[in-house]
Amino acid sequence: MKNILLPTDFSGNSLHAIDHALQLFADETCTFYLLNTYTPVIYNMDYMQTRAAQFDLMETVKLASVERLTELVLKLKAKFNNDNHTLETISSFSTLTQEIKNVVDKKNIDYVVMGTQGATGAKEVLFGSNAVHVFKNATCPVLAIPKSAVFSKPEYVLFPTDFGIDYQDKNLMPFLNIVNKNSARVHVLHVSFGDDLTEKQIANRATLKNYLRTIKHDFYDLRNEGVSLAIVDFQKNYPVDMLVMINNKHSFFENLFFKSRIDQIGFHIDIPFLVIPSCQ
Repeated sequence: MKNILLPTDFSGNSLHAIDHALQLFADETCTFYLLNTYTPVIYNMDYMQTRAAQFDLMETVKLASVERLTELVLKLKAKFNNDNHTLETISSFSTLTQEIKNVVDKKNIDYVVMGTQGATGAKEVLFGSNAVHVFKNATCPVLAIPKSAVFSKPEYVLFPTDFGIDYQDKNLMPFLNIVNKNSARVHVLHVSFGDDLTEKQIANRATLKNYLRTIKHDFYDLRNEGVSLAIVDFQKNYPVDMLVMINNKHSFFENLFFKSRIDQIGFHIDIPFLVIPSCQ
């Protein structure tokens, strides 16, 4: 059985991600935790000078969160009616990133599935600040669903890598489980700037090949291209239904997403994007 966390701010994008998750894991026994966090903005400091006023505001916001989660559960049950799925709700006065960390640890979460933009997301930004913070701090796989992504069974999965990662069950099985469930083909894309592989990279590549021995797969090598451009070019020539990357310190994933402004990244992703924390 899988435990899957579904953060929501009730925006269209977050609801789209929830629908996607329930379809992706339709044939698996899952408990889905619908999480809404709230931190009331205090507009009138004079009003907030009494504890009674603080309590009233907190209770009002909490009740609204609980009521909207209850309504969402009813809608999802009516829409999907899946006996494999259990839906539970969590309403929390906390920041999204901190509460995701708490729930992941407490509920033994296998995947976090979330939209890439919230209610105030700007169209020109690749990922909203919440998604980026979750990517950076996650201790379990995070599946980001762009609002433009139309659900389809993932038949082709793109896995860009620099072979700089010590591949293990913990960082490969989250995406290989999805691959196996959908009989998908894995495109392994090695992006480099023309340098030969080191002994460690050669060993890691062999380990990865061993993990893929019973799975349909191809290895591709693109040289002298940036990672984002290589991904864009690859998608122009080959079908891709899901992008998977491992967030390894000092890897090109970190360089791509955390060492430059998110809104300056040279490509926009319109397919589900699975980010897996490294074991290292």
